[in-house]
Amino acid sequence: MALDEAPAVLDGDVVVLAGTMKGAFVLTSDHERREWKTFGPYFRGETVYSLAFDQRGGRRRILAGTQSFHWGSVVRASDDFGATWTAPDRQNVRFPEDSGLALNNIWQLHPGPAAEPEVLYAGVEPAALFTSRDAGETWAPVPGLLNHEHRPRWQPGGGGLCLHTIVTDPANAARMGIAISTAGFYRTDDGGQSWAPRNTGVRAEFLPDKYPEFGQCVHKVVNHPARPERLFLQNHWGLYRSDDWGDSWTDIANGVPSDFGFAMQVHPTDPDTVYIVPLESDQFRCVPEAKLRVYRTRDAGASWEPLAQGLPQENAFECVLRDGMTTDGGTPAGIYFGTRSGRLFGSADDGDSWREISGTLPPIVCVRAAVVGGGA
Repeated sequence: MALDEAPAVLDGDVVVLAGTMKGAFVLTSDHERREWKTFGPYFRGETVYSLAFDQRGGRRRILAGTQSFHWGSVVRASDDFGATWTAPDRQNVRFPEDSGLALNNIWQLHPGPAAEPEVLYAGVEPAALFTSRDAGETWAPVPGLLNHEHRPRWQPGGGGLCLHTIVTDPANAARMGIAISTAGFYRTDDGGQSWAPRNTGVRAEFLPDKYPEFGQCVHKVVNHPARPERLFLQNHWGLYRSDDWGDSWTDIANGVPSDFGFAMQVHPTDPDTVYIVPLESDQFRCVPEAKLRVYRTRDAGASWEPLAQGLPQENAFECVLRDGMTTDGGTPAGIYFGTRSGRLFGSADDGDSWREISGTLPPIVCVRAAVVGGGA
């Protein structure tokens, strides 16, 4: 049962955050992850496309990118698992007046380096990267991307011109990658002063030039902190890996029923293990054969195996969006994903078996999870 009050959470517990079209929910369990309690909705009636759980510097902070008709899109925070939240107008992310741009949505919230616990990143629509250096009190756009020479030629995807993905390098704070639909993958090596497209080998099926410098409709990019130069990319038609921070990409759609999809997640301790949920096509965005299956590679994309135990295999016309899959970082890893029909599934054994945690939420667009007290 969904409750309004905030949960009592202990170190070692697991928390799952679900952003939906009608608010945010907090789900909690102990370390065994068998029984779950659901709290919320918070921000009733607002869409929540981005969530993050920040444990740097001893925090237990939930960050939420909320969108309402009244307040617009703002970043809000809770340090008590939802009992209280910052005021909706306190942390507004705003474009400079002379930019001619107006914020539509906050698609991604990403804690910065562990050594800089006050730094936060936000990816927004229209595509831009914002940085906060005071734990979210104030935000400013990164000029090198805001004023990029390619911006006039970027085109929106089905969800808008959104910067939806941020990947970082724990060993090099000056290096970062971002993904924009439909601009592709860009990387900076100088702390955001300059950004270069890194899309060699990634096709844009919908363009006359199938392999342009930029313009790809990238859906998600993930990497692992132990091997940050290895990137995995789910494209609008295409599944790829890069071993050189995006300088080149290799097709790894080996043994998947479709290379179209959105969701992608890397295993928390094994940089060779990645999870995806393929969809039939861009015209029919449901899982192939109406069988809900997660596909896992344990060899960096050389092969993929379907994971179906506990998942519906008949009449499952489900869709999982780009931020609808996550891991809690536990051992074994908890893997979670939410669907557009409001069903939240979880695995407590690296994906070998699954169970439905909740089947009655509003359409799910974002899922995040963590072991409380487990670090950044």
